[in-house]
Order: sequence, then C-alpha cells, then structure tokens
Amino acid sequence: MRKQWDNSVTAASGGARATQADARAGTPAPTLTPALRLRIGNVEIAPATVLAPMAGVTDTVFRRFIRNLGGCGLIMTEFTSADGVLRAKDKKAKRYLHFYEDEHPISAQLFGSDPKVMGDAARMVEDLGFDLVDLNLGCPAKKVVKCNGGSGLLRDLPAIGEIFKAVRAAVKIPFTVKFRAGWNDDNIVCVELAKMAEDCGLCAVALHARTREQGYSGNARWEWIGAVKQAVKIPVVGNGDIRSPEDACAMVSQTGCDAVMIGRTAPSNPWIFRQIQQYCGRVGTAALDCPVERSSDSPYDEPSEADRYEMIRTYFQMLIEEELPDAVGKMKQFASWFTHGVPGGAGLRKAIYESKSAPEILGKVEEFFEERLCGAGASSTSLRAGLAREIP
Repeated sequence: MRKQWDNSVTAASGGARATQADARAGTPAPTLTPALRLRIGNVEIAPATVLAPMAGVTDTVFRRFIRNLGGCGLIMTEFTSADGVLRAKDKKAKRYLHFYEDEHPISAQLFGSDPKVMGDAARMVEDLGFDLVDLNLGCPAKKVVKCNGGSGLLRDLPAIGEIFKAVRAAVKIPFTVKFRAGWNDDNIVCVELAKMAEDCGLCAVALHARTREQGYSGNARWEWIGAVKQAVKIPVVGNGDIRSPEDACAMVSQTGCDAVMIGRTAPSNPWIFRQIQQYCGRVGTAALDCPVERSSDSPYDEPSEADRYEMIRTYFQMLIEEELPDAVGKMKQFASWFTHGVPGGAGLRKAIYESKSAPEILGKVEEFFEERLCGAGASSTSLRAGLAREIP
C-alpha cells in the first residue's frame, strides 16, 4: 500500500483541527509529496481522492461530470439495495449501477443485511465490470436503518462479520466498507469494526467521523479517523467536513489517513478535487517552518462566473443527453448548489424552480449569465448561438 501524502508531522489524534479560516490567516501547510496515489487491492487510485456515494446525487451524469473536471481518483455509485440488484425488474437498481467506460476506476456501493443476498449482489456487481465493491454501513436514513441496513448494522458487529465473510468469498475484486464511528457516543465501534474488516480480508476502510445519532450535524471527529489508522494496516480513507483543499491536507496531517473522501462539498464546489490536486502540487514541498499564506497568488484556481456558467450548462446538457426521467428535478435540485456564491444567485434559483422544462431552465441560465458576462466581452448573439448548438 502506498500513501498519497507523506507527512513529516506525527498525526495527533486529539489535536485542534486546522480550518480554511486558519489557512487564510497563515497557518503552516503540512508537508506533502507531489505524487498523490493509493492502491486498494489491485486498483490504483490517483489522485487519492474519492467522490463519496450520495443518494440522489452520484448518478452516472454527476460522476462523469466530476471526473471530467479532473482531480478525482475514485468515483462511487449511489448506495444500492442488494435485494434490488437481485430483482430482475428493479429498474431503479439497474439505473444506479449503470456506468460508462470512462468512469473507471469506479466502485459500486451496496447495502443490505442478509449475507447471502449481499454476496450474490456483489458477484453481480463484479460481473458488471466494476473495479471495486463497497458495503454501506453509514446511511442514517430511518427507512434504511429500520431494515437493519446502513448504519443500523453498527449495533450488531457479529452480523457485519458474516456479511464481510460472504462478500469476500463471493468476489475477487477489492472489497471495501464505509462506516460511521458508531450508533451514538456511547457505542463507538469504529476501531473494532476496522480491525474486523482487515481480519476478514477487506482491502480498505472509509470512516465518516460522525455517529448515526449525529446524522450530518455537529462536527466530524477526526480523532476517530486517526485511531482507526493506528489500528489497521490496510488503507484508511477519511471523510467528514472537508470543505477546502486546506481541510483535506489538515485531515491527512492530523490523522495520517491514506486518502480523503468528499461528499456534500462536491455539489456546491465541483472543482474541489482539482483544487486539492493543485494545492498539493503547488505548496506540497513547502517546509513547515515556511508558512504558506493565501494571497493574490492562490495555490489553487478559484472559479470565475464564466466558469460557473460553463459548468452549469455542461451539467444540465449532460442530464438532457442521458434522458434521465428526473432530469428537470435534478436541474432544480442542483441549481441551489451550483449557484452557491454567485451574486444574484437567488434570483436565478427562483427562475429555475418556476420553469417547467429542461430547455426553459437552460434558457433561464443563459439569460442570467448573459446579462452579467456580456459586459466582459461576450456578445449576446454568440452566447445564444453557442447554447442553441448544444441543445438537442
């Protein structure tokens, strides 16, 4: 196993966390090596950054969209019911597991509580051509937990052990698990669970450093990631509260984790993976005694309004071309994230929410950015002509 960051700083489990605000104020950046890569089983992940599986988000369109922006080493499907995979008529499961060749390396995430079903579903995932298969032990949704799926299984480690054994015996591709620290603060099982995963032959573990009881509230407890890293030899992926490249490097510095996984930040800042790659490449060799301060010469690119315009148009166009049944709904869903930080974005979001069709939504996007960008030299006619050529 090769780590993507070689830190000269000893990971401090209980240390105070560096934040983006600290970095802007001149907090020293951790020493990083420019070679960012990780090997999980026989699969190389480069850079060692992972797009977290997110229900309703990480479909094939969003995954390819992120991959095309650059900087993301591994993408994952939405979490998919193992029972649904085995049902021939389950169209939703088939849609979740649909992917294209340019998405490799890609991992399929499954959830369920029956070891045999999980093993059979994992075998089907392998047959479909996925590079890895992952077990979801992190979803906090009540409808999943009540079926003893997702984080609900954290209350039954022996049952998890049986699933580990069944899936490991069923497939040859790398098998990983993503889990939370425990059910609540009185039931923290992350270290014990990680050790069990290693003993059962899993190739890597990913920890979202919150409990099921927390949901997505409060702060992620990065010290739990550090504790897991110290307990096992297989790769450890850290997840939780990474909102900037500075946060990603701070997590690695403080926990020693082998890779970082990013979830909710990705829809609002799809450039986050590329920014991390740029940040590591530009300041990765900085000595710890030479603080790297944010200045006009930023260590990573910040998207301009023109970049956001192109990004929104590209993603919306990809949704239309994929002919997803919920394309309009996804456009409206992502509008609130993609327009984050755009002056006047609330007006655009309102216009999008009131639109009835995909072409109408694209027109509202063009109209909004056209007014803002024409002053910078782009003509109204050229903008309309460019968009017209792209709409089927």
